[in-house]
Amino acid sequence: MNAIGRIHASALRQALLALALLGVGFAPAAHAKSAKKIDAQVNSTLKKFRSTVKGASSLLKQAKGVLVFPNVIKAGIGIGGEYGEGALRIHGKTVAYYSIASASIGFQLGAQKKDIIMVFMQQAPLTKFRDSSGWKVGVDGSVALINVGTGGDLDTMKINQPIVGFIIGQEGLMYNLTLEGSKITKLDK
Repeated sequence: MNAIGRIHASALRQALLALALLGVGFAPAAHAKSAKKIDAQVNSTLKKFRSTVKGASSLLKQAKGVLVFPNVIKAGIGIGGEYGEGALRIHGKTVAYYSIASASIGFQLGAQKKDIIMVFMQQAPLTKFRDSSGWKVGVDGSVALINVGTGGDLDTMKINQPIVGFIIGQEGLMYNLTLEGSKITKLDK
């Protein structure tokens, strides 16, 4: 098996584990990443975001908090699931670790990996998020997914939503996706 095949097989195994664990309602603590590994992946994801999207650095400086989930694995065979672990950063410092999980039903086959960045532009939604024991997108708060215009330029002056989100795949920013129904849970690290 070549390197790409091993990566896809590994991603599929992780996603299927996430699916199984989602089905019984608990996080995969036995396979949890270390805080050090999460922080390194968050750094890499934010670096890629800044270099890919013009205006990203300005947006991140304006943010009250940034929640980053690097390498979120989504897989499915009819029934799908998604799982990832990440960190909440305030003023560039990690203040807590979280997991994101969701399940879906419908035609789906295969696996994919993506990065999710949620930017809290206002203090009130950030405080509500941090005070919750489990936060569900679309129920406890809405996340406006931002599509970047041609040329990858982000006009930060036009962003007036309390929470904005970006989904980045291997090919760059991903479109026509949703975070609705994703459950975010604080991890003990």
